[in-house]
Order: sequence, then C-alpha cells, then structure tokens
Amino acid sequence: MASHRAAGRQGYVYGTAARDMAAERERTRERRVVQYRQNMSHTVRRNQEKALQMDLPYVIMLTLAAVCALYICVGYLHVQSSMTAKIHNIEGLEQQLEQLRSENDALQTRINTDMDLDHIYKVATEELGMVYANRNQVLLYDKTESEYVRQYEDIPKH
Repeated sequence: MASHRAAGRQGYVYGTAARDMAAERERTRERRVVQYRQNMSHTVRRNQEKALQMDLPYVIMLTLAAVCALYICVGYLHVQSSMTAKIHNIEGLEQQLEQLRSENDALQTRINTDMDLDHIYKVATEELGMVYANRNQVLLYDKTESEYVRQYEDIPKH
C-alpha cells in the first residue's frame, strides 16, 4: 500500500536519483539559455550586416520619403493655422454683425418713438393746407386683373 501511495502521489522523493534529475534539469536549462543567446547574437549580427548593406538608392529613397513626410506635415500645419485664422475672422464678423443689428434696432426704436403724429397732422393741415377727404370723395373699386394699380389708368365709374 505504501508503494501505491508513493506512485499515486506526486511529491518529493529523497535520495540520490532526485538530485541527479534536478542537476540534469539545470544543465538542460543552461544549454537552452546558451543556445538562445547564440541564436540572438546570430540574429543581431545578421541585422547589423543588413544595416551596413544600405546602398545609395536605399538611402536616397529613405531621404525622399522623409522629405515628403515633412512636406505633408508642414502643409497640414499651414492649412490648420489658416482655418483657425478664418474661424477667428468669422467670429469677429459675427460680433460686428450683432453689434450693427443692435444699433439698427435701437435706431428703429428711436425713429418710431420720435414720430409725433400730432405734429405731422399740424404741419399737413396748417402749413401745407391739406384736409381730410369727405366720404363722398373716397371711391372704392375692385380690380381683379392685377394686384397693383397703374397711376395714370382710368378709374372705373360706378
């Protein structure tokens, strides 16, 4: 039964065989680390060789790509600053329009309040000799041909 428990249970086995397995695992791990470092150093050397192999057309192409990217960035910044300036200009014009509308409304109110109908009647009747029309002097007629009246057209008789 004791052997069954030892086989069924995964645990530590004390003795010389267990120490050898641990040492073997350590050596295997060290070999993997050394092999990984060798592979990495090989990859690094290969990349360094590729970097040293940059020839003139490759350098010219990279330079042109960098110049194009710089040109596009500068153009973008120019357009953005232009748009910002135009937005500020529009805001200024909107404020100016609002101020003019406010002044216009104030002037219209002043005109409407300054208009004295009694004074107008007094000037019209006393200075200009105008009089109100009598009932028999006012003629009303319907004209259905057009919506306006021509000044020198004959007035129809009733």
